[in-house]
Amino acid sequence: MLIDKKEFEGNGIHYFVRLAKVIDAQELSELRVQIDGETENLDREKGEGFIDASGFEKLIKSDTENNTNLFLVAEVNDRIVGFSRCEGNQLKRFSHKIEFGVCVLKELWGHGIGKNLLKESISWADTNNIKKITLNVLETNDKAIKLYQKLGFEIEGILKKDKILSDGEYYNTIIMGRFKE
Repeated sequence: MLIDKKEFEGNGIHYFVRLAKVIDAQELSELRVQIDGETENLDREKGEGFIDASGFEKLIKSDTENNTNLFLVAEVNDRIVGFSRCEGNQLKRFSHKIEFGVCVLKELWGHGIGKNLLKESISWADTNNIKKITLNVLETNDKAIKLYQKLGFEIEGILKKDKILSDGEYYNTIIMGRFKE
């Protein structure tokens, strides 16, 4: 599915949001490992669930060919600094919805990159007759939860004691969704 490359500015940083390309695969592989090591807000620890360049190439090709998937990247000075994916389901009973995920380098938090990746994904979903977007967020990620609510997402459920973090404590995962009538 095609979307146009868009330029944004946030807190003095200029960046672009565009579709992922096969040529991005190696950089995405390295970026994902780095981001996983910078925060406990994501599901993986650094190096877990590793996807190499060829794995990202396959993912990007598949997402490009599938009209219910979207893979976006954010670039600052020709360097990928974040990405998001929307993944649909081919089963008819779930064909109306997608699951959204996003990650951004910690050094660039607060510049609106994650927000604009999500806004572009919402716009794409709304244009392509996708009725529901779902996502999961760690209960301690207050900034993300507030952003999601501001963009029309509601809390749909809680997975209790769903993750164990480095402090040895268990944390809940918040399930959120946005439904377009």
